[in-house]
Amino acid sequence: MAKTILIVDDEERMRVLIEAYLKKEGFNVIHAENGEEALKKFKSTTIDLVILDIMMPIMDGWTTCKELRKISDVPIIMLTAKSEDEDQLLGFKLGTDSYVTKPFSPKILAAKVVALIKRAYPEENRTNNCNFFDGLYINEEYHEVKIDDKDIYLSPKEYELLCYFVKNKDIVLSREKMLDTIWGVDYYGDLRTVDTHIKRLREKLEDKAYLIATVRGTGYKFEVKK
Repeated sequence: MAKTILIVDDEERMRVLIEAYLKKEGFNVIHAENGEEALKKFKSTTIDLVILDIMMPIMDGWTTCKELRKISDVPIIMLTAKSEDEDQLLGFKLGTDSYVTKPFSPKILAAKVVALIKRAYPEENRTNNCNFFDGLYINEEYHEVKIDDKDIYLSPKEYELLCYFVKNKDIVLSREKMLDTIWGVDYYGDLRTVDTHIKRLREKLEDKAYLIATVRGTGYKFEVKK
């Protein structure tokens, strides 16, 4: 099923231009001209990724991003006319996944969307594959995780981390390697991002958290006790 992208920008010309390139990639596209309208459409429609301009009337991109993060972990790409590091750092602090400075190539933006969709929804690019580790069940085809038959909800990044651990079972993974693989080499965040997501993942794994072992001074390892 085609993914749906929400473009939030007060410039209609910009929305139409981006839409044209996204449709070439097979995406469905929905428009909103400000943050308030975007939130209404997000709550009434299944949205898989948001392209969000910062400078908008009624509700700006910063506020919209903050509100979206209260209800969803959907991937967000922010658009801005500013290139200052402080703005990019604020965007990532609020939960942005990627950052694009105007003027930009719509073809490159579409490529970023494709790459981010693949990273955010990895289960849709895999064949049926089930794993079972001491009460932890993972079905990669259906993005299903259970602990002792109880469904566990993971955000896209948490799920991708867990699958990455499973595929590299008993291999020590550095924070740098995980950051590049899961978030991409163009991600501006620091290594604490990895630690934060692993902490949340462990909390959701409850009594199976021991499966993700800390290797002091190096990183982490998915370790199944014999």
